[in-house]
Amino acid sequence: MRTQVAIIGAGPSGLLLSQLLHKAGVDCVVFERRSPEYVLSRIRAGVLEQGTVDMLEQAGVSERMRKEGLPHDGFTMAVGDTRLRIDLNGLTSGKNVMVYGQTEVTKDLMDAHEARSAQVIYEAENVTPHDFETDHPRVTYEKDGVSHEITCDFICGCDGYHGVSRTSVPKAAITEFEKVYPFGWLGILSYVKPVDHELIYANHPNGFALASMRSETLSRYYIQVPAGTDVNKWSDDALWDELKIRLGAQAAANMETGPTIEKSIAPLRSFVSEPLRFGRMFLAGDAAHIVPPTGAKGLNLAASDIHYLSNGLIEFYGEKSSAGVDHYSQKALSRIWKAERFSWWMTSILHQFPDLGAFNARIQQSEMDYLASSHAAQVSLAENYVGLPF
Repeated sequence: MRTQVAIIGAGPSGLLLSQLLHKAGVDCVVFERRSPEYVLSRIRAGVLEQGTVDMLEQAGVSERMRKEGLPHDGFTMAVGDTRLRIDLNGLTSGKNVMVYGQTEVTKDLMDAHEARSAQVIYEAENVTPHDFETDHPRVTYEKDGVSHEITCDFICGCDGYHGVSRTSVPKAAITEFEKVYPFGWLGILSYVKPVDHELIYANHPNGFALASMRSETLSRYYIQVPAGTDVNKWSDDALWDELKIRLGAQAAANMETGPTIEKSIAPLRSFVSEPLRFGRMFLAGDAAHIVPPTGAKGLNLAASDIHYLSNGLIEFYGEKSSAGVDHYSQKALSRIWKAERFSWWMTSILHQFPDLGAFNARIQQSEMDYLASSHAAQVSLAENYVGLPF
């Protein structure tokens, strides 16, 4: 069996790449070790940058997002006594973000693949890239106990932080940068009305809190908890009480409470691997980088990787030019590090750190006070939040 591009991973980055390549007439096959149901069960981010929205339009999978998604023109930050609404629309000359869950994005991409009978091989075991340092890469896998091999021109590793693509690269050829934070986010989903029509990020002495949503009837909340916290030790009542404390009196007065339908803890880390190209294999999305969820850059950063990678591959086949694929790593990493900086900054200003101390606490408050008093600082925050240009 042969294809032009073999894509490892059927999350949103792998499926988006496949969809864009298909529309340009490039043949590809997607391999996924999990079932479609498992992929859709993963609860992830819900804020899409303008560039990500545009890419979903380009891929032809935006119809449901346009009907059900919630455009947001701003959000609120609260640190200490300072509460500030960031007017995204006004500060960026008309740009905004779209609240639409990553699960929904993935479902739309899956539906598009199913509609065109695309080659997505789910529950493919022992998927392994080979010979990517040569001009004849290949991928082997097992399906229903039978071994298979597919040859290709390129391999794209979109299989996440724990995937096989990055770990297949010789250690001497890759450099990894990582910062692990001493806390995580305890997140809940509940079928209650959101506490506000926009997101609220808050830094309270008890720790960070975020009021978000997936729809007008489905709310998503987070609180900062120490690393290693047992999620089962937090009852629904205790969570709602803590959210009311951390989000403040105004939010508490508007908050509806109810049973949680999902409760989990996500650790926070910053991670980047360099480079993103190894011969004829590329890394994209979580296989290449992880950002803290503060600022909602994870899925959006994966989408920007796919922007550069899909354009390079389409140029390779359409114009017989390797310029795009040759510069993929450099272009993608430039934007990745800017997003890493922004996510680190938002994390540092909005969280309580074990060793914060009185001096750093004052720095957090001063940072917030400066933001509240500086139009230029608000513009910088807004342009990073809606997404830097590709």
